[in-house]
Amino acid sequence: MTEAVENTGAHGQEPSRRDFIYIATGGALAVGGAFTIWPFIDQMNPAADTLALASTEVNIAELEEGQEITVIYRERPHFVRRRTAAEVEAARDVNIAALPDRDARNFNLGDGAPATDENRSAMTAEIAEGVEIEDALRASLLVTSANCTHLGCVPTEGAGDYGAWFCPCHGSHYDTSGRIRRGPAPENLSVPVMTFTSASVLRLG
Repeated sequence: MTEAVENTGAHGQEPSRRDFIYIATGGALAVGGAFTIWPFIDQMNPAADTLALASTEVNIAELEEGQEITVIYRERPHFVRRRTAAEVEAARDVNIAALPDRDARNFNLGDGAPATDENRSAMTAEIAEGVEIEDALRASLLVTSANCTHLGCVPTEGAGDYGAWFCPCHGSHYDTSGRIRRGPAPENLSVPVMTFTSASVLRLG
């Protein structure tokens, strides 16, 4: 004959009404506490308008060869330039070992990537699934921060010793790949994270 198993507590005693009240009270306090602190946690998340500024879309279909526009990305100006074949060729001919900054400074790549023109161009941008875009167009596109890496002034387009950007504040010269070549600026103009979301749209961020 099988003996009935008794439903007993940890100390061999049946759960009392007092135990039930303790458990129910503890559960209610835990749930209430979660609802109380959630608004404080939620307020630390980025606001909707901030999230909207976290990325910027650029219509590259309207960008002619040799043309440059300035867009605002994360509240800072950025150059978007569709370079000519001559500008790309000039950038590729540069001896990397002679550069003041040999790092690509490209957020699409890992730290320490060499500052070749390919590593600075939109050849490093991701391509969304199903999107087809010509390599020549990707190689011609250069997107960089528009703030000099010295003290943050906005360099002038088409000026300086390298025909690209010249910072009028303290005389830094950048080449057609946005690399510092001469002057007090310590680093190349940084390249933001980029994705081709279609054949005509490049998203920054």
